[in-house]
Amino acid sequence: MDLLKLVALDNDDVEVLSAHAQDSVVKIGDIMWRPAERRVIVILNRFDWEGAQTLTPPYRRRRAALRFERVTGFKHRHVACSEKDAVLNLLAIEFTPTDAPAGHVTLTFSGGCALRLDVECLEAELADLGPEWATAACPAHIDAEAVKTA
Repeated sequence: MDLLKLVALDNDDVEVLSAHAQDSVVKIGDIMWRPAERRVIVILNRFDWEGAQTLTPPYRRRRAALRFERVTGFKHRHVACSEKDAVLNLLAIEFTPTDAPAGHVTLTFSGGCALRLDVECLEAELADLGPEWATAACPAHIDAEAVKTA
């Protein structure tokens, strides 16, 4: 698998970035807010969804960095910042414009946890950092519509 490097500058780009980052696992201690640099960096173990479409187990994960620039504010919900070894499961990344080009980037995690970044404009990057490793499990998602009709 080649190293992934994606840049997001608009909402369509964020949707692609979110798809590739979905089901990444993140240690709380690997979330870095650098207000003097106006930057947020999240180091994560990214699940290889692209490879999972063509490969049989073992599935793959890879260490990656998710970086946001021009960040003017950082808020969190239900994230125990003192629990540096606690692990979060990333579900989605979304951009909501406020006063264009400014807006909010929301990283939604399982269990009701979330990060909200206030940004001057959208400037994000997802980049793989190194080698991949095997993982036996492929994340599974419940189809909410199927549950409602059952």
